[in-house]
Amino acid sequence: MLIGYSEVWLNELNDYVVRHLHNLGDKMVELANVFKDETDNLKIFALNQCARELLLAQSSDWNFIITNGTMVDYAKRRIKDHVGRFSKLYDQLKTNTIDEEFLKDISEKDAIFPDIDYRIYM
Repeated sequence: MLIGYSEVWLNELNDYVVRHLHNLGDKMVELANVFKDETDNLKIFALNQCARELLLAQSSDWNFIITNGTMVDYAKRRIKDHVGRFSKLYDQLKTNTIDEEFLKDISEKDAIFPDIDYRIYM
């Protein structure tokens, strides 16, 4: 491993995550543009939660943990959880079938970035 070239965050142990993060990033931009003038509070809440889930999935901590071999299962689970939550909300937004209980539950699990605005992805 070369030092100084970000190998801790991108290497053969964790590179599989990149395609998921790019996919979610593209979908977040899509959502922000499709719902750019949204006024429905539930949809706005879901869109903001999508933005949170994306940021949480993108945390460099997970790849760092995987590379260093500490709590690897935990880090992989966190990535999977955030990708899964985002994907479920994405599908619900696209089909206008938001599960309010699911949304409330995940928003309470990782109550971070309270002032996030999904429109930053436009």
